[in-house]
Amino acid sequence: MKLTQTKIILFSALFFTIFDNFVFFTKTYNEFHSISFLIATGVVLSAVYVLVFSLLFNRWIIKPFLMILFLASSAVAYFMQTYGVVIDDKMIQNVIETDTKEAGDLLNLTLFLYLFFLGIIPSFILYRIEIINQSFKKELIDRIKYILGSIVVIVGVLFIFSKTFTSFFREHKPLRYNTNPAFYLYNIGKYVNNKYIKKPLPFKQIGLDAKIKNTNKPKLIIFVLGEAARYDHFSLNGYNRNTNPLLIKNNVINFPDVHSCGTETAVSVPCMFSPYDRKDYSDKKAKSTESVIDVLNHAGVNILWRDNDSGDKKVASRIKNYQDFNHAKNEKFCNESGCIDEVLFVGLQKWIDEVNNSKPIFIVLHTKGSHGPAYYKRYSKKYEKFKPVCKTNQLQECKKDEVVNGYDNTILYTDYILDKTIKLLKQNSKKYQVAMYYMADHGESLGENGIYLHGYPYFIAPDVQKHPASVAWFSKDFDINQTCIRNNANNSYTHDNIFSTILGLVGVQTKVYNPNKDIFRKCYNNKK
Repeated sequence: MKLTQTKIILFSALFFTIFDNFVFFTKTYNEFHSISFLIATGVVLSAVYVLVFSLLFNRWIIKPFLMILFLASSAVAYFMQTYGVVIDDKMIQNVIETDTKEAGDLLNLTLFLYLFFLGIIPSFILYRIEIINQSFKKELIDRIKYILGSIVVIVGVLFIFSKTFTSFFREHKPLRYNTNPAFYLYNIGKYVNNKYIKKPLPFKQIGLDAKIKNTNKPKLIIFVLGEAARYDHFSLNGYNRNTNPLLIKNNVINFPDVHSCGTETAVSVPCMFSPYDRKDYSDKKAKSTESVIDVLNHAGVNILWRDNDSGDKKVASRIKNYQDFNHAKNEKFCNESGCIDEVLFVGLQKWIDEVNNSKPIFIVLHTKGSHGPAYYKRYSKKYEKFKPVCKTNQLQECKKDEVVNGYDNTILYTDYILDKTIKLLKQNSKKYQVAMYYMADHGESLGENGIYLHGYPYFIAPDVQKHPASVAWFSKDFDINQTCIRNNANNSYTHDNIFSTILGLVGVQTKVYNPNKDIFRKCYNNKK
């Protein structure tokens, strides 16, 4: 088969519009209930693709670039249709920073079928097409015709449906986030620009004046960093299932109204440990500024970060005691799919015992928690209490109850992990004032309104993705008034509070500590 470049551009544009935009057309129809407007949006979208491709592609790059787009767009179509995700720049960052085991949890036959029919087949057909070699003048004339024709079509359709398109652009902006490949290409460009093209910021050290406040008994604090644990599936928050039987017995302090900095780990983790509020936060600023972990390090605190999730996101990259358990070799807690969170306790007491000074100890346990979609892989068989369980990563193929059952089992297992943390702390309470502080990085969608997992753009994300669970536990001799904390536990907090709260808990004095953001500021026995 022989085709001109312009014909290849036209057919490719039509293919992307018709076969890769099911989610976009479905959501557009659900908003406007008009077949004619649906056709109009398809015509405009196709014309936009023709216009852009005509401006960018030439004889040498048209095939390889379109093949890459076919493959990428087929995968994007699958994830958008299956999990209801939006591929913005934060999701691009998530994809780049995820590890192979997390990526493996997303592989399945349906994804391969999307790749085969929407990616491989059109790529193969394109590969077999012979491009007609026209003269420069003829090719230029054809391009001009296509470019002008696209502009005329876009302007004409927008004019005919002007009232509806006015509403579309002004009041239904999120609909555009579902255009494929337009939106993810825009966000790849945004990500590349922010990360690689913009001039990097000079690295900023903070808290160099940090020092430890003297106490009669040193502190041992374990910060458990949770994953995808939404507050409303904790029985501590009134959930109708007993997902926190052990935490209730431990009389923990529950914080029911905490909101996250982001809806994905790649944003929430560096943000909560950074000195920046959510409104001021950017990945570039976080990567070029020291975190609260660095401030503790400046003060001489004994720090250990143990990771069983997706890494520290550069938060703990400058400390000596960073231990990665994502690829640990442990027959009891690990298999080819990864490790369950109990692996984080292997050798932990030994590490504590080997600390040979009287300075505070601050340990971060970064857990796999409720990481989806393979919830059933996040806990041992003993904690599969709620049945039947969805045992596939294609959540949309399971009944809602099966998805929720699997997720609730991860919360039950988290309850056990937190109880295990408290027990370890109690074992060390003769030597240390001990405390546990648990904070999840974000929440999770479980199929509500066809949305699964997390990672939605923050301003349109459902509350369950932005409302994580959080609890704390303190030994009786910890230098804090627990009654005071309980009286303030129902206040509204965010990840913006974490930076100064950690400094306050550990007892580090520094100019970067902001008492107004310390959740416990009113409750220390010796006020900061």
